[in-house]
Amino acid sequence: MAELLRRLRRVRDRIRHRARRRAALAALAARRPPASVLVLCNGNIFRSPFAAALLQRELERRGAGGMSVESAGFTAPGRASPPHAIAAAARHGIDLAGHSSQLVVAPLARAAALIVVMEELQARSICERFGRSTRDVLLLGDLDPLPATSRAIEDPVEQDAEVCERVYARIERCVGELVRALARQQDWERRGWRNA
Repeated sequence: MAELLRRLRRVRDRIRHRARRRAALAALAARRPPASVLVLCNGNIFRSPFAAALLQRELERRGAGGMSVESAGFTAPGRASPPHAIAAAARHGIDLAGHSSQLVVAPLARAAALIVVMEELQARSICERFGRSTRDVLLLGDLDPLPATSRAIEDPVEQDAEVCERVYARIERCVGELVRALARQQDWERRGWRNA
């Protein structure tokens, strides 16, 4: 019985994911291209620096560069990414070797046109602490093109390299969707079209 309930919850969560994905993509399409993006996670040593570097690289590859992309976290600044995070990022063509975590502070949070977070709690925190609208905050996991049972991008802190690799693969999928949406917006802007 317990297994049946778990399976039903997973089906329900996957259905919800499809609806959230459509809503997130529609919300991105309805806004002007952001001049700046801030990517957040808890410690700014695993998820957000990888996602920000990947986002910057892919925007430039698609000719949609010019957007400022930064990353930050909610805990102690000045920390380096762990060796297995650096190794996993390198397998995706991202160099985190020189990364040093930074703390999200009011000027940084208020200046970003779009804030990308990994967990719902982070979205609430940004809105409550820095007065940001929910329209300005995107939960990255909502963009996953694969069926997902969780909105959150798992935190690989204190996990092994395999978990880190799985997390980075999911971030790569989600960032790919974000880049397509942002590049489309910039293309519309260049052509003088308005977002409907």
